[in-house]
Amino acid sequence: MNASTMPMAADRPLDGSDLRTLALAALGGALEFYDFVVFVFFAIPLSQLFFPHESVPWLAQVKVYGIFAAGYLARPLGGIVMAHYGDKLGRKRMFTLSVFLMALPTLGIGLLPVYAQVGMLAPLLLLLLRVVQGIAVGGEVPGAWVFVAEHVPPRRIGIACASLTSGLTVGILLGSLLAAGINRSLSPQALLDYGWRLPFLIGGVFGFLAVWLRRWLSETPVFEAMHARRELVAGLPLAQVAARHRPAVLLSVLVTWMLTAAIVVLILMTPALVQSTFHVAPKRAFLGSNVASFTLAVGCLAYGALSDRIGPARTLLFGAAGLLAAGYALYLNLAGGGAHFVALYALTGFAVGVTGVVPVLMVLAFPPAVRFSGLSASYNLAYALFGGLTPPLIGLLVGRFGALAPAHYVGATALMGMAVALVLLRRQRAQAA
Repeated sequence: MNASTMPMAADRPLDGSDLRTLALAALGGALEFYDFVVFVFFAIPLSQLFFPHESVPWLAQVKVYGIFAAGYLARPLGGIVMAHYGDKLGRKRMFTLSVFLMALPTLGIGLLPVYAQVGMLAPLLLLLLRVVQGIAVGGEVPGAWVFVAEHVPPRRIGIACASLTSGLTVGILLGSLLAAGINRSLSPQALLDYGWRLPFLIGGVFGFLAVWLRRWLSETPVFEAMHARRELVAGLPLAQVAARHRPAVLLSVLVTWMLTAAIVVLILMTPALVQSTFHVAPKRAFLGSNVASFTLAVGCLAYGALSDRIGPARTLLFGAAGLLAAGYALYLNLAGGGAHFVALYALTGFAVGVTGVVPVLMVLAFPPAVRFSGLSASYNLAYALFGGLTPPLIGLLVGRFGALAPAHYVGATALMGMAVALVLLRRQRAQAA
């Protein structure tokens, strides 16, 4: 891996400026991810309001989930375009633009007319705004990792990237809790009349607050140093990535695959799977989901701090082994009746925190001049591919191999993560010899 070129003391502790940058970045990331995922928590009322009443309910829901998925498909476009300008014009500009592009369509969704008012224009507008959200988050996540990593000393990159990843997780938890509160407080008719708009309006307003807060952030020292030395890439940064940094791209794709398996299967899909496959009560499944999301946020911070102490490769090795064990423990317990479901789901959420070290590996894999483009293209393309294919693949695997199929899939990607870690450690020993 290429070491980051940082014009600062590697061993100094985080100072007040660093902590402010990390806090503002994590807050903005939480609000932006809240805006991105809250859509799925209101899929049922959206399916009733944005499609003809004569539509079969399950088909209307499929169409809404298709609009939700369009956001994921738009991520690579946003990530590649915004990363290009991030490597050319500066990290801060794209970092601020991404949160603006998320806040605007989120507020817009909350103000949209429904099918009864404008007909088919309603779902088309909803699709358009969802695509803009996908473009925004495609630039936000890799851009935020690069931004915080280039602001802190090299030996604090782990906790910097992990704090941002933890913030993204908090955004998912906020969306889940707000959705539960609105559904519990309002009648079904009130939810259809106006309640569904509330989370989008709230998210849009707080998104613009995040835009304002990011005005106080400064450009990264790494980019400023490259600009001063005229080391910025003259042509297309992505072309240089493809020509000279293919091993780094492969590394990033593989660790992103493990990340998507852990997040999509164990955090996003498991609450539904435990109800449909293991007959866990919805209330208990919701409790487990929220506990796991909280311990995931804590786990990200723990693995990020560990990365700064023992290195990201060793942390990945230990963390991937823990992910393998936790995933099997959770699903074996469910297969045996699920007596310890909530406790084991909390442990699994913490184990999924190994994903907090993934951005560290990707940041260090690319040199600063093409870091944003290399990380963004690799991460977004891999996430669009594996994130999009994982849900239907898990459905097929469950039908073929039984209830433990999700644990088998996550376990296979964890083994791949361990293999990547061993290759990196062997490379480090060879370079030190």
